[in-house]
Parts: sequence; C-alpha cells; structure tokens
Amino acid sequence: MSSESDAHVIARLTGQMLPSLALAATDGQAVDLAILTGRSVVYAYPRTAEPDKASPDGWDEIPGAKGCTPQSCSFRDHAKELSAVGVDHLFGLSSQTTEYQKEAAERLHLPFALLSDADHRFKESMAMPDFIIDDMRLFKRLTMIIYDGRIAKVFYPVDAPAQDAENVLVWCRDNPKG
Repeated sequence: MSSESDAHVIARLTGQMLPSLALAATDGQAVDLAILTGRSVVYAYPRTAEPDKASPDGWDEIPGAKGCTPQSCSFRDHAKELSAVGVDHLFGLSSQTTEYQKEAAERLHLPFALLSDADHRFKESMAMPDFIIDDMRLFKRLTMIIYDGRIAKVFYPVDAPAQDAENVLVWCRDNPKG
C-alpha cells in the first residue's frame, strides 16, 4: 500500500511507457496496452460489487472506493463522444478476475472491454497506488490517457467517479494532440 502524495503519483506516472503485458479482457481477447496505437483511455477502479451482496465492512469510508458502477456507466454513456474526440481504445481495469468482470460488463451493457490484472503484474510494474481490504488488493481509482504506449495524462485521485468520463472528454477535446 502506497502513501505517496497525489502529486507524486501523477508526476511519476505521466510520461511513463507501459510495460508489455497481456491482460485478459471480457471480450475474450488478450490486450497489451503497450502496443496499442493512437489514444487509449484506461480507467482503473477498485472493484464492482456483486448484485445482492454487501460491500466489505468500512468500504464507504475508504476515500475513492465507492463509485465503480457509476464510473463505468459514465464511460459507457460517453463512449461515442470519446471516440469522436480521438479515443481509439477505451478500457476499464481492475484486479478482479475476468469471470467476475464479465458479469459487470454484461449487466452494465458496456460497449468496451474490462481488463483483469488479477495477478497484479501490471499494477506492480507501474507501481500504481492500491489498498487492501478483506484480503483483497485493489487499485486506487485513477484514469490514464495513453498515446502509443506512453502515459500522457493521469487523473488522480478521481473523487467524483460519475464525472470521470466527462473530465476525460473535456481534456481530450482540449488536447487533440497531447
């Protein structure tokens, strides 16, 4: 678990090249973010809740933990607009298994794949911020805009998950080349 400042996380990740790692996707593909060309948006989130199952004790008190479903729905609802401003690839990323993610992707009618980093290889290679609750090691919520395998912009922390896609849309519109 990291205790580095928000500004340090942003500064450390911005400009970093992504590691070449295949991540399992809910569409059955293996995605290597490092080799994708063009502009990619990847939002990392802690976990989606299982329907009719309570969240871990203390979940709502953890800054940034709550809001995974609204964040995914926001990206779903703005997917076409993001594509129109040059987003070639859009993904959600969590440490949940692909099987677990498939339920959420189908239930939420996501027009993009969710990526699984269940073995934490991507998170560790990038030294991305995380936290542990109920023996689950989860991403802290952040969003990356990536060009040709290099991180151009990091949104962290994402305090208003339902507004994340709108913030990304504005940034992409204002930074067509950046």
